Amino acid sequence: MRVILRSLLLLVLLLSARSAWAVYAMGMGYAPKYPAHFEHFDYVNPAAPKGGKLVLSGFGTFDSLNPFLLKGIAADGLGTLVFETLLEKSLDEPFSEYGLLADDFSLAKDGLSVTFHINPEARFSNGKPVTAADVKFSFDTLMSEAAHPQYRFYYADVKAAVVVNRLTVRFEFAKRNRELHMIVGEIPIFSRDWVAGKDFEKTSRDIPIASGPYTVEEYQEGRLIRYRRNPNYWARQLPVRRGMYNFDSVTYKYYRDMTVALEAFKAGEFDFFFENHSKRWARDHVGPKYDSGEIIKTELSHSNNAGMQGFAINTRRSKFKDIRVRKALSLAFDFAWSNKNLFYGQYVRNESYFSNSELAATGLPKGDELALLNKYRKLLPASLFDTVWQPPNSDAPGALRENLKHARDLLAAAGWTIQDGVLKNAKGEVFTLDVLLVQKGFERIIGPYARNLNRLGIETSYRTVDASLYQRRVESFDFDMIITSFPESMSPGNELRNMFTSESAIKKGTRNLPGISSPVVDALVDKIINAENRKQLVIAAHALDRVLLAGEYLVPNWYIDRHRIAYRNIFGIPKTLPLYYDPETWVLKAWWRKDLAN
Repeated sequence: MRVILRSLLLLVLLLSARSAWAVYAMGMGYAPKYPAHFEHFDYVNPAAPKGGKLVLSGFGTFDSLNPFLLKGIAADGLGTLVFETLLEKSLDEPFSEYGLLADDFSLAKDGLSVTFHINPEARFSNGKPVTAADVKFSFDTLMSEAAHPQYRFYYADVKAAVVVNRLTVRFEFAKRNRELHMIVGEIPIFSRDWVAGKDFEKTSRDIPIASGPYTVEEYQEGRLIRYRRNPNYWARQLPVRRGMYNFDSVTYKYYRDMTVALEAFKAGEFDFFFENHSKRWARDHVGPKYDSGEIIKTELSHSNNAGMQGFAINTRRSKFKDIRVRKALSLAFDFAWSNKNLFYGQYVRNESYFSNSELAATGLPKGDELALLNKYRKLLPASLFDTVWQPPNSDAPGALRENLKHARDLLAAAGWTIQDGVLKNAKGEVFTLDVLLVQKGFERIIGPYARNLNRLGIETSYRTVDASLYQRRVESFDFDMIITSFPESMSPGNELRNMFTSESAIKKGTRNLPGISSPVVDALVDKIINAENRKQLVIAAHALDRVLLAGEYLVPNWYIDRHRIAYRNIFGIPKTLPLYYDPETWVLKAWWRKDLAN
């Protein structure tokens, strides 16, 4: 591994250095945890045996082997198992990256470009070397109209990828961006041979040619996909891969109903269950196999930024443009009742778009945050400066009744009154609300909420549709209300454009499902992206959080600070947990079959 042995400077020093420094790793505003020539990450077992199989579940269906397209539903596992990136993100640091396909990289002294040197040993699954030309080809393809629009938002400030020589590629930036040199390292790299002169959209059925630890062995569209560990995987001895990807085969079996999937898990059809449904966790993960220890049921701690989950309100539709209407919809949700009677007290209410992290706004704005918000005071509601935002509370007896009365008054002020037993506007149009679902398990949650809305005169309906129709409707913003989430990292940045900006509100396929379109939000997103240090990022995140909450773009839901999992008692598990992780990804990366251990 080509490494220049020297102490890693902090990001601020990197930006101001008189010359660019080639390094093995970078941290976002801090020195990375692991030193040069480290042997492995702490959350893996470097002696984990290789072999055996892992069987997981997929939900719904799939019809594509290309995870980079807007059209179609890609098979699970492709991004983690098949496609690799220039850098590998550590799971026990807020935002540090270490060399993978790239064995060193350097940020220019003016912060307007980053250069990567490709590891000479890097190979694609067809045995051909990974070159700078492949990196450029991958980037240019993902930034084209043929690929999913999320990449054009995420890498909007990258002007070009330039091949310097066979193993060196430089990314040039339109402007300085505090994280761009690092997130460029997250670009998935694939071989030019995979596309082979075809239109990129036409690769959806072609087996990908990439550099990851696994290849696609077989698949049955919508039913099953199996990956086989590449015995010639080039990176298996790198520090960022030692102790990882230990199963010889990984299979995803697809189920269209999660209740059916749980019964299949109990019957031994697959090995690991990540539970996101409180009722199932409390009542259904029981039985002889749990009692005997054949199935382990446990909760894992994590430090993930929980982000925001909620019932997103499609503000592109005229009936939802008035903020008083949106606030009324929020007042009708009785979280206290739901948490007690449906969730078994397992959840905490979302009160921030950065829940469970230091990025969440608290109290009233003051100091530097207040100074930042004052720049946009004329465009913001006065309440943002003198009232601490909180979701409607229904804990006390009679609180829901008072909330509904308040909601009724807000609707009336917005021009919606009860006429002939239903809510209508001055034109006589009936207020209807259709909630689009993809999991039947949410029907029991929406049902009580719909009854409260009906008490306000809102004709509320909800239905569960199949995964492919759901995705098409979501990507074209064809819904009134939908359950969604805005997951956040500990160091948010360019991905916020795809979630919250005015441009993403009108571009199909983005994560901006509520249709948030605000010049203040746009400006604050830019502030976060261009923050020069952690302090500036936190201040801008607090400000953005307040503005999003004040916009009432969704009905806040809930989060949990633990991962609920069940698994067959056949696995070896590292003693050290990561801090910031998705449990299924950790299983893929770090678990092993314990029956193979000596």
